[in-house]
Amino acid sequence: MTVPAFVDGYRSLFENTWTDSAPVDEVRFVVLDSETTGLDPRKDRLITIGAVAVQGGEIVLEDAYESMLQVAYNTSSVTIHGVTRDEASGGLTEPEALEQFLDYVKDGVIVGHHIMHDVETFNAGYERHFGFRLLNRSLDTMDLTLHLEKDGAFAGREQIRSFTLDALCALFGVVPHDRHTAPGDAFLTAQVFQRLLRLAKRFGRTTLGGLAELFPVDAGH
Repeated sequence: MTVPAFVDGYRSLFENTWTDSAPVDEVRFVVLDSETTGLDPRKDRLITIGAVAVQGGEIVLEDAYESMLQVAYNTSSVTIHGVTRDEASGGLTEPEALEQFLDYVKDGVIVGHHIMHDVETFNAGYERHFGFRLLNRSLDTMDLTLHLEKDGAFAGREQIRSFTLDALCALFGVVPHDRHTAPGDAFLTAQVFQRLLRLAKRFGRTTLGGLAELFPVDAGH
């Protein structure tokens, strides 16, 4: 498979990119949400993509991306996200959307709620069409929340038991407007992430390495 020039351009960004020691306030985070036709990244397809940047603790509304992709058939997963047949057939092709997203995300650190499903769905698409996988670092808002809980950031509150985006919105007083759309959920997650960043700073997590640490699955949750 011939690698397109835009892939080489993307790869070159990682020759000098964010390291573990990078101060959190300097990093460009890209908060991502996608809606898909199902839960299997290898076989299911993207329906919509929504992303917005967070830098210096602020949501950068002018640094955002959204797209709707062509879906050849309506499944329950398509209709539940409020996408009509006409909309689904009039969107971008998967290669077009993936190329656009690559140009948008650059070397940003991808943030999301249970983000690995999104990342693996994107990776399956990039492998299918262009023969490569994303090089971006990723950060899961649930992992960060659990680390902060362990740090004592939520002392006096009940232990976090629900792992949904709605639960985190409730925890931080974020009104869940425009739920179950990719741009809406990306913006909600960005608001949650803003609050997590403030807490992280208070508890000494001021570098990318301290922020993006994975939470061990057997650590009591």
